[in-house]
Amino acid sequence: MADKPQRGTLFGIPYNFERPSAGRLLSSYWQPGKGMLVEKPFGIGYTLNLASWRSWVVLLVAGGLLWNERQKAEETEDEAEADDGPVEVIVD
Repeated sequence: MADKPQRGTLFGIPYNFERPSAGRLLSSYWQPGKGMLVEKPFGIGYTLNLASWRSWVVLLVAGGLLWNERQKAEETEDEAEADDGPVEVIVD
């Protein structure tokens, strides 16, 4: 039986299932001179290149959106706790 390839592309999307080493993991996330997206060190697809300033902008925007979502969730919990009184429902 033939060995399956551990690394390659499928429909233009890279995959790599070779055992990752610490050096390869670190070097794959920091590649100066490359674009914002680089191949993942293990798995399928792409990941952010932390040597690119655009990646940091994406991380800051994602962090801001997550923070905003959590703040809104806390506000709705506080409002729900404060408004535990009876509710009048009118049915036609």
